[in-house]
Amino acid sequence: MSGKDPCKPFACRIQVCLRENNFQESKCTSVINDMKECCRKWKNLSYVCQGMNLDTETDDQNERQRK
Repeated sequence: MSGKDPCKPFACRIQVCLRENNFQESKCTSVINDMKECCRKWKNLSYVCQGMNLDTETDDQNERQRK
């Protein structure tokens, strides 16, 4: 893949969020879901999306369905 990775900024935001929240994923669900959405759109062009499971719904969608 050449060029700029469209989802790399999202991956960086996840790292920042995890670091700022003592690596508690539950505090970073919104940025993780943003990354998943980016990967759904750009998975064929994004190196950082390789290996992500995009078959599952986002945590926000799951939470809304539970209510």
